[in-house]
Amino acid sequence: MRALRLWLRTGWGCGAGSLFAPRFPGGVKAGAWPRRAMAAYRTEGRGQPHSPGYRLFFKNEAGHYISPFHDIPLRVDSIEENDIPTKRARNDEYENLFNMVVEIPRWTNAKMEIATQEPLNPIKPDIKDGKLRYVANIFPHKGYIWNYGALPQTWEDPHRKDKNTDCCGDDDPIDVCEIGSKVLSCGEVIRVKILGVLALIDQGETDWKLIAINVNDPEASKFHDIDDVKKYKPGYLEATLNWFQLYKVPEGKPENQFAFNGEFKSKAFALEIIKSTHECWKALLMKKCDGGAINCTNVQVCDSPFHCTQEEARSFVESGCGGELNEITQVSSSLNKESNEEEQAWHFLGKWG
Repeated sequence: MRALRLWLRTGWGCGAGSLFAPRFPGGVKAGAWPRRAMAAYRTEGRGQPHSPGYRLFFKNEAGHYISPFHDIPLRVDSIEENDIPTKRARNDEYENLFNMVVEIPRWTNAKMEIATQEPLNPIKPDIKDGKLRYVANIFPHKGYIWNYGALPQTWEDPHRKDKNTDCCGDDDPIDVCEIGSKVLSCGEVIRVKILGVLALIDQGETDWKLIAINVNDPEASKFHDIDDVKKYKPGYLEATLNWFQLYKVPEGKPENQFAFNGEFKSKAFALEIIKSTHECWKALLMKKCDGGAINCTNVQVCDSPFHCTQEEARSFVESGCGGELNEITQVSSSLNKESNEEEQAWHFLGKWG
């Protein structure tokens, strides 16, 4: 457990010199806000994009394969000056600094997700009944209206009833809606500060939706809590509530429901939810709860019974996790046509605020 606690606290890995926390060039003084940082993660696509077999794997800055679910630290804790780790500045800004894995860029329709049931958890297309899934365009919203993704090292336990919603978790990392001005890319790992949270109830499951902003956004310094979103981006929260309420209606499903009557809760409330889901993830990685089909293979949590070596991780990828990822498959014209039709169709439901 000591190694696990060290990793969770600092982001240091198993081997000496393996650092997964971000590096801030030129040093950062206590209390300074780390707006720019060196890229610590890379991605490697395998298979043809927009096909069922496509997978986006993650590597650290040393070029080793890692899991974006388990090996990227939740918190951005460690700061370096001249490559020497220093004590983290303990103020509100740093306490609210988290890594986010981007799954779906704003304005796009293809549903991409961390493959929680596959080794190393690459990002993959969401598939239903053998077909790629696309979110509908519901007027006036085009695709996803934020950069959408998840916080690593969190898990909404499907066997644990949330005291706030009286519903169990949805078996996924906690979702994030990033509201900054830049359209990000699938697989980017960015640093965000949390502003609030919405409690979506999806088919009887708790599905928290965090509201956050990229710390490198030009307007990030204005945003500290959920009321700042109301002040500086009027209408965005209303649009977000409307989007989550209606996005499954074109599939023939009922409108989604919310806890707290659809009220967005504060940053302080959101941080408690993150803390709870992080504790659930730690129990998952230490095999102290029923993880079901979740794949917990990781490279960095040394005390975890699911820990693997770098060589084993590379073998998972190169073997194609069953062979289907090594061949670059051609996307059929019918699949491309289906994709275009899904992305270009519009639904007018007459409900938007």
